[in-house]
Formats: sequence, structure tokens, C-alpha cells
Amino acid sequence: MIVLGIDPGSRVTGFGVVRREGSKLMALGEGRITVPGADDPTARLCALAGEVEKLVERYRPDAVVLESLFHGVNSRSLIVLAQARGAILAAIGRAGLAATEYSPAEVKRAVTGNGRADKTQVARMVRLLLGLDAVARSADATDALAAAICFAQRQRLDALKSPPDRSSVGSGCR
Repeated sequence: MIVLGIDPGSRVTGFGVVRREGSKLMALGEGRITVPGADDPTARLCALAGEVEKLVERYRPDAVVLESLFHGVNSRSLIVLAQARGAILAAIGRAGLAATEYSPAEVKRAVTGNGRADKTQVARMVRLLLGLDAVARSADATDALAAAICFAQRQRLDALKSPPDRSSVGSGCR
């Protein structure tokens, strides 16, 4: 199973791709999508959607997972982030995939065992779980890899509990 994890952002979006084979996890790719700082939100959102479509074409994921919105104090930032998530979700839907969402606390708990772990702890556990070298990674990419790990681990446990449910697969928007 190949899982594309995405840590949405209005200017920088992290991504991480993880393959699960049995109980083994391996990183296939990671990085950041940086969209132009244009004042035109349509250009920015279009560029973001285009980059997500390229990721889907390149890695052919079986699943896509996003961190859910963090409810901050600044409503303007929340709106801009929601727009970016909309562009990401549209790109995923166009590819015929569904997106799963986990809260930051759920992702941290799945990776570190502590829903309040800091970014350093998450990065260390991501590195250990995926057998990565100690090269510094962006927090955006690390968070996206953590989301993909969370999904892969949960799917494995859910598969042990019940047969897979295919009814939630996206119908695509064309």
C-alpha cells in the first residue's frame, strides 16, 4: 500500500509518501510544495492543485491522508488554509481518490505514543520508523510523513478487525 501524506499550508505544503509492505514501512519520497507568493489567490490555489496532481501521478498512491485543520485564533489564516485544503481535496478528488483526515494529536499519538509530542519528538520517531538517516528535514515534510505513517498503521489494525470497505473511495470529479 502506498500512502501520500499531506500537511496543508497556504504558502508551503509538506508531502510524504510511505509504502507499507506487511509490517514494514519505507519512505518513497518527501518534500515541500511552495506556491508563488502572488496576491492572486486563484493563481496560488491553481498552482497548489497542479502540484498535488503531479504527486498523485508520480506516486500513484492507494490512499491520501491530510492533517485536519488546527483551530487557531486568527480567522483570516484559517480561511486561507481552508482554501488551500480545498484545492488539495479537489486535486485528490479529480484523481478518483478519497482523503482521510486525522487531527495533529491523533498523528502524534500514532507516531510517538503521545498526542502532545513536540515537533522534535515527531521528527525523531518518523526517522526511526522509516529507517531514515539523520539529515534534517523540513517540519512540513516530517508532519506529512507522520500522517502517512498514522494512516498505514491504522489501516493495518483496521484490516485485522474487519474486511476492507470500498464504499468510501472517491468517485472523482471530472
